[in-house]
This record gives sequence, C-alpha cells and structure tokens, in this order.
Amino acid sequence: MAVPVIDFSKLKGDERAKTLAQIANACQEWGFFQLVNHGIPVELLERLKKVSSEFYKLEREENFDKSKVVELLDESGETLEDADWEDVVTLLDDNEWPSKTPGFQETLKDYRFELKKLAEKVMQVMDENLGLPNGYIKKAFSDGDGDNAFFGTKVSHYPPCPHPEKVKGLRAHTDAGGVILLFQDDKVGGLQVLKDGEWIDVQPLPNAIVINTGDQIEVLSNGRYKSAWHRVLSSIDGNRRSIASFYNPSLKATIAPAPQLEKTNQQVGETYPKFVFGDYMSVYVQQKFLPKEPRFQAVRAM
Repeated sequence: MAVPVIDFSKLKGDERAKTLAQIANACQEWGFFQLVNHGIPVELLERLKKVSSEFYKLEREENFDKSKVVELLDESGETLEDADWEDVVTLLDDNEWPSKTPGFQETLKDYRFELKKLAEKVMQVMDENLGLPNGYIKKAFSDGDGDNAFFGTKVSHYPPCPHPEKVKGLRAHTDAGGVILLFQDDKVGGLQVLKDGEWIDVQPLPNAIVINTGDQIEVLSNGRYKSAWHRVLSSIDGNRRSIASFYNPSLKATIAPAPQLEKTNQQVGETYPKFVFGDYMSVYVQQKFLPKEPRFQAVRAM
C-alpha cells in the first residue's frame, strides 16, 4: 500500500478524465497524494533545498541544540509525550522573515508565489470532482470575492535525534485548515499517514509536492474528503527538511457544507456544523493532537 503519485500535467491532455478520477480517489480514500510534473520549476526547487539547508545551519541549529526538547530528552531519559523534535519558523506575507541567509527571502517569496497558484489549481480540481461551481472553495475560504484567504508557510527541520523511540518529530494530528502543500526531503523519510488503521510512509520522491486535505475541506465536502491523521517520526541520522504551506480560510470566513453536498437524510447531530473559521482555530490550538470530532462539536455549540 503506497500513497498515490499523480502526474498533474496529464490534466491538460487526453488523460484528463483519468487524472481527475485519480485525484478524486486519492482525496476520498487517502486525504494524501503526491503530485509530480506540477509546474513548479525544478531550478526553483533546487534553490529552495540549498537555501533551506543553509538557513538551518546559519540561523537555527545553535538554538535548536539549546532548546527545551533537547534538554528534556537529555535530562529525563523518559518518553516525551507532549513535545516534538522539530525546529520550525512560520512565514506569512506580513510577518518578519529571517534575514541572515543569502537568497532565503527571495527564494521563499518566489516559491510561495508559484505554490499559491498550484494550490488554487488543486482546489479547482476538487471543485470539479465534487460537482461544485468553479472557484467555490477559493471563494468560501476568501469569505466572498477577492483574495482574503490565509496562506502561510512553515519551514521545518527534524534534526538527528539520539533517541527516536522516545520522541516524535511531530505528533499525530489532522490539519485545521484547507489544502496543505508540502515540499519534503528527497532522502530522509519520516512522514506517515494513517490509512485503514495502519501507518503508511509517505515516501520521499524528488521534487514532488505532497498534498493533503485539512479539516475545512472535510466540512465543505460534507465528509466526502476526510482530513487524514499524519505524523513525523524522528530519526537517528539525517536532518529532514519539510516546507509545508497552508491555504486556509480567512479567520472571518464562514465554513459549512456546500449546499450541493448536503445529505437530506442526515439527522441534525450527524451533519457538519456551520461556523466561523477563527472560532474553529481557537478550539484547534487547544486540541490539535486530540480527536477532531469534539472540535466540530465545540464550534457547533458556539
């Protein structure tokens, strides 16, 4: 059993219907898939690998080595249930970016520009597969017309861990938002997705973009596209790069199942609620690593 790998370029040719069906199946059965031939220039991805590695060495490694999780693992010798062996920095359009690494800001801006376009193409495919009007998901996330959706990027590294059996790189969770696009390490694995009760490796595939669906796509699709549980294992060797970008609703956006997908035979308690995304996030930050169903119940009660 392997996470589906889909050639995105085939949407433009004779195999469009087949490729649409592959993506629909991946969204329904996995909540995870890898895109190849996605249109982001290889030259840009190679630059991204280089500056990310240099950024960690120059601006992050020393701090991570002194971090609380390293200290806890060294001192306690016990399994750490409430910590992640992860160094992470978040990039938004309007926050302060790291500035010491040559080419980092320029490369990440170029990458985010290309990736946002890819995210919107992926959402259009989801619209089509779900039988929704073109642009439905983007409009829902933007709280109407315009470009008000949230687009953030997490630059993470999972350094070598002396006791990988005692701490996860990142604990199991589903993602709160919409569509997540991940550029992961070519060589060092560790990302796993839960499928039919079994943890399956998301195999490193050079220059692929890993797509997964978050909780808001589950709500908009009325449960057809479930958000998938995933985690990162720590490793005794290799510093795993992970650059995850999140195309999420605006905090003011109202999220609810698309009217076209509402099932008339459901009891009220079985349907997904209608809520403001900011309210959902306030619940999520408290409950990220817990089951997602109580989060939906909590926003229903707001």
